[in-house]
Amino acid sequence: MRRLWLTFAQTVTLCVAILFVVKTLKPEWLNAWPTAPASSGGALIVEAPLSQGASRPGSFAEAVQKAAPAVVYIFTSQEVQTPRSPFLNDPLFRRFFGDDYDTQPQRRSGLGSGVMVSADGYILTNYHVVEGADEIEVASSDGHKYKARVAGTDPDSDLAILRVPTDHKLPVITFGNSDDLHVGDRVLAIGNPFGVGQTVTSGIVSALGRSHLGINTFENFIQTDAAINPGNSGGALIDSNGNLIGINTAIYSQSGGSLGIGFAIPVSLAKNVMEQILKTGAVIRGWVGIEVQEITPELAESFKRPDTKGALIAGVMRGGPADKAGIKPGDVLLRVADKPVEDAQSMLGLIAALQPGSTARFILWREGREITVDVAIGKRPKPQAQAQR
Repeated sequence: MRRLWLTFAQTVTLCVAILFVVKTLKPEWLNAWPTAPASSGGALIVEAPLSQGASRPGSFAEAVQKAAPAVVYIFTSQEVQTPRSPFLNDPLFRRFFGDDYDTQPQRRSGLGSGVMVSADGYILTNYHVVEGADEIEVASSDGHKYKARVAGTDPDSDLAILRVPTDHKLPVITFGNSDDLHVGDRVLAIGNPFGVGQTVTSGIVSALGRSHLGINTFENFIQTDAAINPGNSGGALIDSNGNLIGINTAIYSQSGGSLGIGFAIPVSLAKNVMEQILKTGAVIRGWVGIEVQEITPELAESFKRPDTKGALIAGVMRGGPADKAGIKPGDVLLRVADKPVEDAQSMLGLIAALQPGSTARFILWREGREITVDVAIGKRPKPQAQAQR
């Protein structure tokens, strides 16, 4: 019995020694040894092996890490005049509250997002984010804060360019190609909703070329179901590679929160507006001085038109390019520079794309037949909101 016990003890000692040597010199041999699944409350589970740099199926972490540093927060404030209360004229009221009670300045604050698009400190955002603001502060994702100034605005497209000092290297976003987007493509929205801090939401492109929304004068929105909330305006809409494809602008909501329908300005339009602002200080668009309205089926029948395509000329500005070319109220505009006019909204875009000073051929429907006129294109006047800034 004693001999058996000594043999067992020696065998155990030898095994422990071998295990120690293997653990010290060849630990990978032990990692390759199959292990039994862990047991938790009688249920068998299998855990995935931990490894550095493992790929995450369905993850967009790399895209976010690429784009997020270039998305900034925008804080605005402006002095507002409150209506004078009739009580302020009451001598008894003034006796208790003082004569200067109604002269105290009041400020209104605003919140939005923006995208750093140039190492020179230029930031792309929405016009409505900075509209009327007399103080603008920009906070970057690394905690730096800057006083920003407005470098240029374009209310017609709801875009604005800000500039901040470049006292250190600024992260810049990479531009993608919004013209290559398809319905169903995965997109991510980055911004500062409700001021809670940088937030990323995901979704797909649910529609392209959205217009007739009454948001901007010129509309060609990307529609997405990625959650966009107040404070996201001016933030980045990126693709799965982290490239900028749109500027988040508006949501469809009856409650003020996201209902899964958001709209973004395509980066192709934003880039064109930005380049014109930085080059000339303003966006130059074509203009002919007409007012138009949509053609209803009833109007199409009265004008003896086979369909509702085109734009009805409702008014002509006296002395404007259209007036000089002989265009009259009641004409139906069918083509602009050989491009068909689908409706009144598309007509605005076609004319705006024409170069001021050039001449374009317009095809009209008048008194049951087509006529052709050549129109000298003028320069679109500044919007009222911009002229007052």
